[in-house]
Amino acid sequence: MINEKHKDVVIVGFGWVGAIMARELTQAGLSVVALERGPMRDTWPDGAYPSSIDELTHNSRHLLFQNLSKTTVTVRRTIDETALPYRQLAAFLPGTGVGGAGLHWSGCHWRVTPEDLKLRSYYEERYGKNFIPKDMTIQDWGVTYEELEPHFAFAEQVFGTSGQAYKVNGQIVGDGNPFDADRSTAFPLPPMQNTYSASLFGKAAASCGYHPFSIPSANASQAYTNPYGCQMGACTFCGFCSGYACYNYSKASPNVNILPTLRFEPLFELRAECDVLRVETDSAGTKATGVVYLNSKQEEVRQTADIVIVATFAFNNAHLLLVSGIGDAYDPVTGQGTLGRNFVYQNESGVTAFFDKNTYTDPFIGAGGNGVAIDDFNAGHFDHGPLGFVGGAPIWVNQAGSKPITGMHLPEGSPKWGTGWKAATKAGYRHNIAVHAHGTNMAYRDCYLSLDPTYKDYAGRPLLRMTFNWHENDIRMIRYVTGKMEGIVKAMNPSSITVETKKPDEQFDVRSYQTTHLAGGVAMGTSPKDSVVNRYLQHWQVPNLFVIGSSAFPQGIGYNPTGVVAALAYWSAKAIREQYLKAPGPMVQA
Repeated sequence: MINEKHKDVVIVGFGWVGAIMARELTQAGLSVVALERGPMRDTWPDGAYPSSIDELTHNSRHLLFQNLSKTTVTVRRTIDETALPYRQLAAFLPGTGVGGAGLHWSGCHWRVTPEDLKLRSYYEERYGKNFIPKDMTIQDWGVTYEELEPHFAFAEQVFGTSGQAYKVNGQIVGDGNPFDADRSTAFPLPPMQNTYSASLFGKAAASCGYHPFSIPSANASQAYTNPYGCQMGACTFCGFCSGYACYNYSKASPNVNILPTLRFEPLFELRAECDVLRVETDSAGTKATGVVYLNSKQEEVRQTADIVIVATFAFNNAHLLLVSGIGDAYDPVTGQGTLGRNFVYQNESGVTAFFDKNTYTDPFIGAGGNGVAIDDFNAGHFDHGPLGFVGGAPIWVNQAGSKPITGMHLPEGSPKWGTGWKAATKAGYRHNIAVHAHGTNMAYRDCYLSLDPTYKDYAGRPLLRMTFNWHENDIRMIRYVTGKMEGIVKAMNPSSITVETKKPDEQFDVRSYQTTHLAGGVAMGTSPKDSVVNRYLQHWQVPNLFVIGSSAFPQGIGYNPTGVVAALAYWSAKAIREQYLKAPGPMVQA
């Protein structure tokens, strides 16, 4: 065992959370080391043009994504099934390497609605306790929108977010999302220019009585320098965002927007190719003493620290705590335990419109966060009472760029291969618009994370076992929202449409991609009886351990999670700096 020099802080993972925490805590005068499982990555050479926009390498062969031959998850739908390994990336695409998913994400940069943060209270107060299904384990987060708002605002400054606010400090300032909660500042950059498809969608949505607005985008609409002095270039709409490192420094990433300011920080050290095996604790199990990891030579290394921050991808956070034996593993039969509980995903559907040969939508043009959305059927923006389901979804045209291999939308009845397929592809490629609903997924008693009893990873650790399936509530919700979306699409006067949504009693299918927006498993909350971490993302049982990321979400939200993840990281860092360092110990009494 190699023993490294003691540090004040060790951070496991270097994506958005790891970068934010490293910046904030070195500024507090703490020595910080960040350990990233994957290789060193940056805009150069990983985003160097033209190799960076090679679809075969990135989207088909998954250059920036997790290597499943070393470690993966097992998946089953019910507790009665035997879980099997997820052997080929399809349904979700976890990243690896410096920057994590923040290097290859699209750039949709949302906040969260106030009612999402107090979801159980909101539904019980408005519709009564019996409205929530008995098997649904949704809960309040333990933090309010008003508390997070300054951190949302600062994260947008760091990300260089493009958008149009609706209301700032109580005053209406523009044609942004009228359902948005109040903001303390406008977006740092004006909204992105709309593609033709987004403009058509916005007009059709308005004609149906809805409220279209530009999607908040972490793709820079113009050149920008953030509060850290990091620079971004204006987006060129190349269409290669999701799955790619941006060659133009136009998409926010930890590598572009935070890492440059850490490079010359003497208190910071970044070590790549360091796979953390476990978090170590003292004999009482109430204090984290550091971590043990495998370095690039497969040598075991111990890194001790006063504060341990777990900042990996959502389900990897849960896995690390489970293999470290920290916390009480959740049991769906008894309902006891919290670690692994409330695992959730994202719930999507889509409608594609096809137009005649004289209407050019050119879907190859685009940017990851670019588009127009409506929020009329998200969160508490509509009456759920007569509908009988919890949750909702924003609807949008997010034209991110249709690639040569995967970007083929074909009308119903088109041949699946051969000459007929080629003809249909040629005829339809430049004349279609894809509209999507990006829906919530509620937490349920039987959807959770645990250790697999059979399969192990390359280091001999049990694989993480994912038990997950769709439930009636979420299927009813997405089918309802899809119906509204179909009405908007028909108002665009296409020649034909195709509708993709979940069927009644549909089962989870690992072969079909939805999003990589997995969450929960290390839920935050107001009590150790139903959460792993408190309102500051501090472990209830091990107060010098902080677990940060979408793993803290008690249930799924309709928006993309990155904006909330960043705000929670800044919120937790502030609490560490202003409260924990002055009086180390629990910041919330159980």
